[in-house]
Amino acid sequence: MAVFRPAVGDRRRKFKSHLMMLVLMAAAVLGSLPFLFITWYVLQKGLGAVNWDFFTQIPKGPGETGGGVANAIIGSGVLIFLASLSGIPWGMGVGIYLSEYSTGRTARILRFAVDLLASVPSIVVGIFVYGLIVVPFGFSAYAGGIALMIIMIPVVARSTEEILRLIPAHIREAGLALGVPRWKVILRIIVPGSRAGILTGVMLAIARVAGETAPLLFTSFGNQFHARGLNQATASLPVQIYTFAKSGFEDWEQQAWAGALVLVLFVLFINLTTRLLMHQRGAKGHAG
Repeated sequence: MAVFRPAVGDRRRKFKSHLMMLVLMAAAVLGSLPFLFITWYVLQKGLGAVNWDFFTQIPKGPGETGGGVANAIIGSGVLIFLASLSGIPWGMGVGIYLSEYSTGRTARILRFAVDLLASVPSIVVGIFVYGLIVVPFGFSAYAGGIALMIIMIPVVARSTEEILRLIPAHIREAGLALGVPRWKVILRIIVPGSRAGILTGVMLAIARVAGETAPLLFTSFGNQFHARGLNQATASLPVQIYTFAKSGFEDWEQQAWAGALVLVLFVLFINLTTRLLMHQRGAKGHAG
């Protein structure tokens, strides 16, 4: 009986395939090392200051020990909520328009504007809102929310556009062939069918604005106490971290590391949830 032996060319191809797989795995490991190092370093520096008081109390005075960043955590939640209130529906609307009405001069101009807005440095957005809102009305949560909203819109818009483009064209054509108006096809078939992907883009946009510091220095500014209204200067976790880190007081610097740890864990949670949603979406797609 003849014994099959792989040709020399096959062995070379397999060797090259395994070699490239090892190179890609090494590149993936090297790419993840900075994140792992940052996470470990922040965990090592900030874990000691994380306690119940850290989440429930406001900061103590300079040089005093104890206290927490409850005002900054609540303030960040308020600012993200205000930004999401307008940024998410606005960004989704732009993304839907760019996906479903992508031809024409208006769509080209709008796509260029979205790309340009996404590339604008966040500090420039802060200065713009400072001149538009803060100068006439003062520092406030409204100003901070508007700054974060401007940063959020292009992220949501582009992610929504890309997700909707993945929907096969024959699904749109089937709805139109049944006599359903185009806007109903979009809102009742296309968008619901892309819920998981759109939600993923929204969560990534929230994670993007959650760590912004520069625009909030010019808009919501900061507050050592709980803000009594949305028209007052409002604390936020990134600004609180910045303030504590440059204070020169050891206890505040320790709390700055703890705040950085909370922020990193929040962003990590958002990204893990996003991956889980995408995985479930992929599983449903294969099952279908």
